[in-house]
Amino acid sequence: MTDHPRSKNTVPLAAGYDTSTTLKFPPSFRFGSATAAFQIEGASHQDGREDSIWDAFCKVPGAVFEGHDGSVAADHYHRMPQDVALMAELGLDTYRFSTSWARIKPGDRELNPKGLDFYSRLVDELLGHGITPWLTLYHWDLPQALGEKGGWTNRDTAYRFADYALEVFEHLRDRVTDWTTLNEPWCSSFLSHAGGEHAPGHTDPAEAVAAAHHLLLGHGLATTAMREAASSEHRLGITLNFTVADPADPGNEADIHAARRIDGSFNRIFLDPIFRGSYPADVLEDMKEAGLEQHIRDNDLEIIASPIDVLGVNYYNGTLVAHPDKAPGPEQDLVFASERGLPRRNPAVGSELIRAVPRPLPRTAMGWEVQPEGLERLLLRLQDEYTGPAGIPMVITENGAAYDDVPDAQGYVDDSEDRLAFIDAHLRAVHSAMDAGAVVHGYLVWSLLDNFEWAFGYDKRFGIVRVDYQSQERIPKASARWYARVTASRTLPALQ
Repeated sequence: MTDHPRSKNTVPLAAGYDTSTTLKFPPSFRFGSATAAFQIEGASHQDGREDSIWDAFCKVPGAVFEGHDGSVAADHYHRMPQDVALMAELGLDTYRFSTSWARIKPGDRELNPKGLDFYSRLVDELLGHGITPWLTLYHWDLPQALGEKGGWTNRDTAYRFADYALEVFEHLRDRVTDWTTLNEPWCSSFLSHAGGEHAPGHTDPAEAVAAAHHLLLGHGLATTAMREAASSEHRLGITLNFTVADPADPGNEADIHAARRIDGSFNRIFLDPIFRGSYPADVLEDMKEAGLEQHIRDNDLEIIASPIDVLGVNYYNGTLVAHPDKAPGPEQDLVFASERGLPRRNPAVGSELIRAVPRPLPRTAMGWEVQPEGLERLLLRLQDEYTGPAGIPMVITENGAAYDDVPDAQGYVDDSEDRLAFIDAHLRAVHSAMDAGAVVHGYLVWSLLDNFEWAFGYDKRFGIVRVDYQSQERIPKASARWYARVTASRTLPALQ
């Protein structure tokens, strides 16, 4: 691998962390990357695969930037061996990928041997290069046939998911030890059914709370089923995405109350059922009008609280919030038009009028604030309140950033000043949290490759490896070459 000279890095993103120091991670600490099936695979109608809800959503005019879709994406389905070789070249020891439900069980009917074979070959390729596979069973690509029956708003989908999960587990458990049931159920419920931004693109709070509960139920059912077939070496878990909600005025009770509500609607609505076997009373009250409580049946919470072995932590940014500055109006006043003319709604069900307050922080190309110290606080809080009492570790299963990459004539991107600095800052936050007692066993950068970024299509690039979508050439960016040195040495070097 040829190193390119790195431009001088002023490190504007690591506020609060001393980037002049070198930090050492434990030899067992896992460094890797993550992707998702729909975002990279392509081959959307090949070898038996049928539409997912995202294939259908991409066909809705205005749903995705410039009408982009996942039919080709990064063409990983055809380039998988080369992509695994690239992971090995970068020294990754863990690769988290998702299996496509729509490829393995098209239409949620019988198993598709060709679909299963692709993932079996992927696992073998990874193991052959000394890379540990980490399998996520659901990263949002629900078969469209189930979507047409109500998707996650239909309680039956939870049972269909458990069946699919167990079938995949039985086929790959001999070679895969790390298993995640769901990726970011907040996105599959609130962002998809209340916010309108993700498939199926609805703006109904009642749908959102139903989907949230049924996703949790599906997780519990799948975990229970896999546990019965698992050995002691298998690690079962779930990946949640988190925010850190701070009051705009820490001395203002109304702002403190606003931060509590956002924490409840984003974090605790998933954490508490999984770790404590109950929904927080304040969240049930906040979402009373949407009807969250009516979906809870006997034994649901016991199933949801089935013990897990690891918590996947996805973190991108926190938020500063303030109390509403206006009284609630009619329901229709909460729905607005997106920039492409489709209905949208604040996904914070029951707390739609709480305001996000901008801070003087750097921002990514997504417009997200860069707040690495929020990750440190999040990990310490999770350790203290959830994972510590449960006696399980955490792994950062996603963290990364999209920036407006500018390739040179050879397609190389020097992202030293932004993406590299972003990853460095967040690794320093992880290290600091570990020093303070958080049990964190790994960090998986999002993402290995530039890919289909959901409603943003191919307009936003998160990869540490550039993908030229015309030629499908893979070109490691400065951040990838730097990350390779970090993974090889388990050392975070000082930034000059």
